[in-house]
Amino acid sequence: MKILIVEDDFAARKMLKDILSPYADCDIVVDGEEAIQAFRLAWEEKSPYDLICLDIMMPNTDGYEALTQIRNMEKDITGIKGSNEVKIIVITALDDPKTVVRLYKAGATSYVVKPIDKNEFFKEIRGLGFMRE
Repeated sequence: MKILIVEDDFAARKMLKDILSPYADCDIVVDGEEAIQAFRLAWEEKSPYDLICLDIMMPNTDGYEALTQIRNMEKDITGIKGSNEVKIIVITALDDPKTVVRLYKAGATSYVVKPIDKNEFFKEIRGLGFMRE
């Protein structure tokens, strides 16, 4: 399995890497612009990501913009849509209904609220069909 971790906070980035790296190859980027570039490069190299863990509130290009552009690239460049899309778990400190609706409309597969609870995080990942018990 191949995972892209998109997180600007060092501590959160390290925690996600520590949690996920025993189960998958993890690439790490620090903002939305790098996420878009990494996603495109992975497709060009014919080694796409299975899962993207995407923070929303980041400098430069934020997670909403990255999410939207990644979904658009899937449709435009790869022709992929629906259940064949890369799974994207959005990681956010915002848990209000308006934000959640906006995330799903933008193309999020799932979301996890910060601070991340390791057990809940694994539950979300398993719910997407990864890391079976």
